[in-house]
Amino acid sequence: MMVDKRHPGRSPRVGRSEQAAVPLYGFQPPVGTPYGLEVSTVEDFFAEHDDWPWNPPRPGRATFHYLILVTEGELLHDVDHVTRTVARGQWLWVRPGHAQCWHPPGAVRGLFILFEPDVLTSDAARLLAPLTAHEAPAVLNPHPDDAAWLRQTALQLLDEHRALGRRRLDVHHALRRSLLESLLLRLANSPDVTPTGTAAGGTGRRDMYARFVDALELHFRELHRAADYAGLLGCSVRTLSRAARDATGKGVREVIDERRLLEARRLLRGAGWDARAVAVHLGFTDPANFGRFFRGHTRLTPAAFAAREARTGM
Repeated sequence: MMVDKRHPGRSPRVGRSEQAAVPLYGFQPPVGTPYGLEVSTVEDFFAEHDDWPWNPPRPGRATFHYLILVTEGELLHDVDHVTRTVARGQWLWVRPGHAQCWHPPGAVRGLFILFEPDVLTSDAARLLAPLTAHEAPAVLNPHPDDAAWLRQTALQLLDEHRALGRRRLDVHHALRRSLLESLLLRLANSPDVTPTGTAAGGTGRRDMYARFVDALELHFRELHRAADYAGLLGCSVRTLSRAARDATGKGVREVIDERRLLEARRLLRGAGWDARAVAVHLGFTDPANFGRFFRGHTRLTPAAFAAREARTGM
């Protein structure tokens, strides 16, 4: 993550459980970089950061998007505790909130784009919702007709980013944003990306599900029932259920449970929390209830899962 050397002293004095958590980093590009967009190369990033953050591996989460096109070699990267292999011509997308961990760089080369969600215009953000969604694929294989165009556009974006001072700042940023949105809209054509809300429910249900996901990210620790979110969103449970089914094929409770389980995995593996601390964090009234919940979804106790992950490492 492009934050370690830019956040000196970032850890305040906090409680033991908070110190153990996978850290969440905000966007903080180099001085002089305008707006919430930074473009570089993978090789420059590795050179700048020496042996950090892969020796030892340091998991973390960010509030911004990581987008990498591999142009040479092969990139290994953990996203939500799954090691992804990104080959030449593929794109890696790590979205805000995903737990991630770097591997040693090897000989990989590529283009590296970081951007905050609000750098996109509202129209582009709406069209890109299937691609920016938390559950969208981490590794993308562009449509064959788009691959060369995507690489060229990424190179143009890098050139414009490095051309700070060549033209007026507002024009410079407008060009960078235009190139980024063009690239992402073409990348959304990848066969890996499943459009959301294409069933009969249309835009209304798609928007409802998007609002539910936003609410879930804010409240999954304390709100655990479909009725809680329906009340928060001002709709019926039936309406919310239809929106979730249209978007994911899953029920609301299943989506909620998956989000809680994901957080439990992150904390047990990347942060080293014990089951009792995770249970409290996720709003379980009894650690035994959390144990049954976790075992029911993974067939492992929290302790067994943590031990297995410690053996295999990041």
